[in-house]
Amino acid sequence: MRIPAIGTSFLPSRWSSSDASLKRTALYDGHVEMEGKIVDFAGYALPVQYSDSIQESHLHARSSAAVFDVSHMGQILISGKDRISFIESLIVGDVESLNENQGRLSLLTNDQGGIYDDLIVTRKPDHLFVVVNGACKENDLKIMRSHLDTWNKEHDSPVEIQYVEDRSLIALQGPKAVEVLQDLVDADVDLSKMGFMYAMDAKVGGFDCWISRCGYTGEDGFEISVTNTDALSLLRMILSDERAKPTGLAVRDTLRLEAGLCLYGHDLNENITPNEGGLLWTISKRRRNEGGFPGHNVVMQQIKDKVSQKRVGILVEKGAPAREGAEILSPEGEIIGSITSGTFSPSLKKKIAMGYIKRGYFKKGTKVSVKVRNKINPATVVSMPFVASNYYSPKK
Repeated sequence: MRIPAIGTSFLPSRWSSSDASLKRTALYDGHVEMEGKIVDFAGYALPVQYSDSIQESHLHARSSAAVFDVSHMGQILISGKDRISFIESLIVGDVESLNENQGRLSLLTNDQGGIYDDLIVTRKPDHLFVVVNGACKENDLKIMRSHLDTWNKEHDSPVEIQYVEDRSLIALQGPKAVEVLQDLVDADVDLSKMGFMYAMDAKVGGFDCWISRCGYTGEDGFEISVTNTDALSLLRMILSDERAKPTGLAVRDTLRLEAGLCLYGHDLNENITPNEGGLLWTISKRRRNEGGFPGHNVVMQQIKDKVSQKRVGILVEKGAPAREGAEILSPEGEIIGSITSGTFSPSLKKKIAMGYIKRGYFKKGTKVSVKVRNKINPATVVSMPFVASNYYSPKK
C-alpha cells in the first residue's frame, strides 16, 4: 500500500500490506467494515488509517474521543503470595507501594541495565495485571517464565503466570473519552472518582470489562479489556456515540510523539538504560536504595558518573521532518547523535522529533542541526512533552 505522505516515525520499511500470514484481532472484521487501511504491525493486521486524513483524526483525538484497537498488546496475570517480590526482581518499578487497583509504568531490564520492554503493572486485589508491548510480548514471557522456574525452586510459595489469550484491548482516548464511557457503564459507576493509572472491573454496555484509566496519547482516556467474544459488539457500541471515531495506528504514533512517549524498538531497546532514556523517574528511592532488579548497579553507577548520551526533544525549524536514523549535528558539523522518532505535529503545525544526543548538548535551547535528505536543517533541543498532557486527577 502507499504510505500517506505525512507518514510517522515507524511506518517506512517496517510496514507492509496485509496478507494471510498476519494475525487478526477479534476486531479485524470491524476494521474492514469501516474501510480501515490494514497493514502489518508487530505481525498483526491492524488499521493504520481510516477515511479521515491523519491530521483530521489526530485533531479529533485531541478535541473529542478516539478509539484504537490495541489488542496486539500482551495481557498477563501474575498470582501467588510472593507475586510482588517476583515482579520486582524483574522490573525497576515500586509495585509494593501501589494502592489496590493502582497501576504504574515500569521497565523490564537486563543485567547491563538495558530495557527489554516498557510495561504497565496494576496491583489488583489478588493478582498483578501486566500489559506489555505487542512486539515484545513473546520475549517478555520467555524472560518471566525462565525466571519463574528458578524463583519457584527457591521459594515456598509458588508464583503463577497466565498469558491472557481470550481478551481484546480497546483504547478510548481524548478529552471526551470519559463522557463516552460514562454513558456506557452502570449507573453506580462514577468515573469522576477514578484517577489516572487506576483500574476497576465494571460492566461496559452490559459486558464484563477490566478498565484502566491510562493510555498512550497524553490525553485522558481508558484502556478496556474485554473478552474476544464481546469485543466487536463493544467496539460498535462505543462508536455509535458520535463523539467517538475509529482511529488508526498512524495517529497513535503522532499523538504519543507529541506527548514525548517512547516507542519500544525505536526510542528504547535493550542497549538503552533508564538513565539514557530519561526514565529514571520510574525508579523510586526505595528501589534505588534496595536494588534487586537486573542492572541496578549499572543504573546507580550512571547516576554518579552521568551518562554519555541522553534522549531529548528536537524541534526542526526548517525543511522536512527528521525521521528515524537522521543524524544530529553540532554547530561545527560534528555528528553528536541521531533521531529515533520524528513527525509533523498536527497540533503544533511544527516538525518535532526525539533522539539521543551526546553529553554537552542536553540543555534546553541548545542549537543543533539535523541532516535530512542530504540537507542540513537548523534545529533546537527542547523539553518534552511537546504538547502538555491532560491526565486526570479527581478533585479533593
